[in-house]
Amino acid sequence: MFVQRRYPLKSVLIWTKRESIFFLSFATIFTIVFEFFNIKWLQVPLTPVGLIGTAVAFMVGFQNNAAYDRIWEARKIWGGIVNTSRSFVITVRDSFYMHRAEAIKDESETIKIITHRHIAWMTALRYAMRTKKQWEGNYEKMQHSETFAYLVPETEMSLEEALAPHLSEEELKHVLAQDNKCTALIGLQSKHLRELTDAKKMWDFSLLNLQQMMAELTTLQGQCERIKNFPYPKQYGSIGYHFVHIFMWLLPMAIVPSFGELGLEIGKVNPYIGEYFTWLNIPFTAIVIWVFNTMLRIGLAGENPFEGSPNEVPISNIANTISRDILQLVNEDVEKIPEPLKNINDIQM
Repeated sequence: MFVQRRYPLKSVLIWTKRESIFFLSFATIFTIVFEFFNIKWLQVPLTPVGLIGTAVAFMVGFQNNAAYDRIWEARKIWGGIVNTSRSFVITVRDSFYMHRAEAIKDESETIKIITHRHIAWMTALRYAMRTKKQWEGNYEKMQHSETFAYLVPETEMSLEEALAPHLSEEELKHVLAQDNKCTALIGLQSKHLRELTDAKKMWDFSLLNLQQMMAELTTLQGQCERIKNFPYPKQYGSIGYHFVHIFMWLLPMAIVPSFGELGLEIGKVNPYIGEYFTWLNIPFTAIVIWVFNTMLRIGLAGENPFEGSPNEVPISNIANTISRDILQLVNEDVEKIPEPLKNINDIQM
């Protein structure tokens, strides 16, 4: 998502640069045609267009609220993953029988294996969330643009390469062969914890607690999959899109004649200003259209919180932060702890 908080308007203007140029050109062309080609009949009353604008504002506002709800729900889900991950690793770390000095080293390695397997689960989940759906936008060109270039880690490395540092060869082969790799990893985790409990290396009550946490992680995974696999209803998104464009094409037909009539009144006092007053509609028309179009684009950008756009939940950064936290909790070697992600143009992904 955009984190350029110092210059929010500048970011939006750059983001909508092409549309802004088009709106200015559109308003200018219509004014030229209206003034120089004597088509004064090409006009509509301002009141009906204002009513249409009101309806469009309500529709776009509804769409934006629904899109924001999807983004906020996605962020809460990953907030839950953060909290549950830390609790899970802390509980695992402190659930072993540590009374035998000769077993401490083996138990420490086992704790690290479980921790890395959990990181593998988060890795598989974020890769699943970045999988492109046919209803999602294409942001590949934007990722490499000079203006708003940004890095999506899941496009720079394959899933197999990302999982390899956290799993054994046998587990990696097993997981990659499954359709739902996240569920496969949860299954491996549960099986391993059950075996440790059967071997009397972990308390029975700890296993019960850890299984409840894994059930919570499975629930959070399912909530992510629900958002990812169920698109924002297109009847709402497409209607808003068409309404904005109908309003955009009608607006100059109402504003240009209104400025022309106002120019005639001003011309009675100041002929020079009155003569050219109609041309002042161009920036006003462009600004009004830009506001409605930008509201529409914000809603469209928030429909899919995991698709890899710069306006979504930064699951890569969140997963990286969790990974660093839990690896430090189990005293993992420094060289095995991932570095913080480098965010190009301060855009977190």
